[in-house]
Amino acid sequence: MKDSYLFEYVNENEFRKYERSLKKYNMLAYKKLYFSFYPSFKEGNFLGEIISTNDQNNSKNYELKLPTDTMFSKVHGDIKLHYTVYFNEKIVMLDKITPEGILGEGHQSELTTYKGVMVSKENQEKDMFKINLLKMLQK
Repeated sequence: MKDSYLFEYVNENEFRKYERSLKKYNMLAYKKLYFSFYPSFKEGNFLGEIISTNDQNNSKNYELKLPTDTMFSKVHGDIKLHYTVYFNEKIVMLDKITPEGILGEGHQSELTTYKGVMVSKENQEKDMFKINLLKMLQK
């Protein structure tokens, strides 16, 4: 078997919470992450934008944008996977999935939707205002 990269986590419990929230509220991004991106990482094909490099420990930090609904992106921001690759040790260190606010809140309690978009309980009025504004601009 060809040498493959191993997955490790900066904080596995937090990362898994965000993964479960992603699975519940954005199945498209979750499927793409699990069935396309993770196998690609194991083979050594690293996707996304290189954020920084560290020549001392031969590593690169990446930021990969996951597919999502355009309305969700406009209201809450793009869903991104942040990870670091250590080439000498053949390790992919999974750091976090953003936006952490809505995903963390989605893990803690059931989120409601307004016009097909998830709404935060903490910023409900702000999110509904953004959604209404974007819907008005689309007309």
